[in-house]
Amino acid sequence: MTAPAIATLADLRASGHVHRSVKAEIRQNLIARLAAGQPSLPGIVGFEDTVVPEVERALLAGHDLVLLGERGQGKTRLIRTLTGLLDEWTPVVAGCEINDHPYAPVCSRCQSLLATEGELLQIDWLHRDARLGEKLATPDTSVGDLIGDIDPIKVAEGRTLGDPETVHYGLVPRTNRGIFAVNELPDLAERIQVALLNVLEERDIQVRGYQLRLPLDLLVVASANPEDYTNRGRIITPLKDRFGAEIRTHYPLSLDTELSLIAQEAAVLWTDATHGAPLVPTHVLEVVGRFARAVRDAPQVDQRSGVSARFAIAAVETVAASAVRRAAINHEGAAVARVCDLPSVVPASRGKVEFDDADEGREFEVLEHLLRRAIAETYRSRLAGLDLRPLQEKFDGGLTVTTGDNIGASELLQQVGAVPVLSTLLDRLEPDGVGEGPAAVGIAASVVEFALEGLHLNRRLAKDSDGGRTIYGR
Repeated sequence: MTAPAIATLADLRASGHVHRSVKAEIRQNLIARLAAGQPSLPGIVGFEDTVVPEVERALLAGHDLVLLGERGQGKTRLIRTLTGLLDEWTPVVAGCEINDHPYAPVCSRCQSLLATEGELLQIDWLHRDARLGEKLATPDTSVGDLIGDIDPIKVAEGRTLGDPETVHYGLVPRTNRGIFAVNELPDLAERIQVALLNVLEERDIQVRGYQLRLPLDLLVVASANPEDYTNRGRIITPLKDRFGAEIRTHYPLSLDTELSLIAQEAAVLWTDATHGAPLVPTHVLEVVGRFARAVRDAPQVDQRSGVSARFAIAAVETVAASAVRRAAINHEGAAVARVCDLPSVVPASRGKVEFDDADEGREFEVLEHLLRRAIAETYRSRLAGLDLRPLQEKFDGGLTVTTGDNIGASELLQQVGAVPVLSTLLDRLEPDGVGEGPAAVGIAASVVEFALEGLHLNRRLAKDSDGGRTIYGR
């Protein structure tokens, strides 16, 4: 990330640099990526065949766009990814508050500098990561926040009120030659929405009645909840008309996409000196993915608010943390998630779900039921047709197995003894392998415990829970 060494306007001209508008810059870089077969928006999972093509068309058409979707559908992530389509570095007049291009400055300060310094005009370089301006729309947002206002300090320094340099620029002009994003656009007061009309249509701003014309160079992107953006919502019609493209986002359409998103976003790669990185086996990950999708579709959940993708991500992180806690308590060499870690997601995730009024007070009951259903569905998906009678017969002889926070992987396996179907369980549940050492022991315990829970959910084993302990038997 080393900026070019060019420091003056003369050197910039000699380098052959070409000035392009933001939308032209994005369009040409996008075309180059598409032609090279590269992903236009890397890291965006689940939108490849739906949202991404629409975004690409909007950018190629030079349209400002609004993303409509419920919470947690990746709208903000998508907006931030757009900066990757900008040039890595772009030249700006040194010290300019609104990132004027040295070839065509628009503010009075930079125009004066160009007139006096000419080809010796000093330039700086702006990285594309600094060319995104974001504003979360809130009811207290003012025109001054977005557009600008009179700076009393500059007036006190002796400038007259008629001097354009008394203006303190807001976030929109400070994002000049970049991407300006408004999250939750309908939450802006109507009089503030009006202030954005000129930005979108005329590409200029007005501050306190000044005859101040700043032709801004921007790509404007907004996000909103569809419920608020419809005719019943809080968005003025003229502003809606200014956006060239309206794009609907969505939650992951398939379980595989949900799992890919969770695996990409969940922060479970942190390590500690004792246990290394916590490991969430793929069958446990699948349970969480199915659980999130079940909650999203549950009739007891308020469908207008949706269930964020962060619900599943936070659930996986909670499961991993539960495994690390158990590993620390039992002095295990590896932290591997098991079925006994899954109930921890219910109290941790309750606040991420809004229930209908009729089901208030039943949140735990509903979530626990949906979690059991997710485990049963994963069991049927992964172990359908597998004969687990050799494992079940061990319990017919009076065996009981205790698991929970205070039971390590080795102790669990010792209780069960030899498992004739263990290799088949490993092949079905963890086809990518189990590694070696403590991690392999933890994986073996995880698949055995999953099989026991599946037998219980299919009414072939009894189960008794007491606090942090669970006992399987006949």
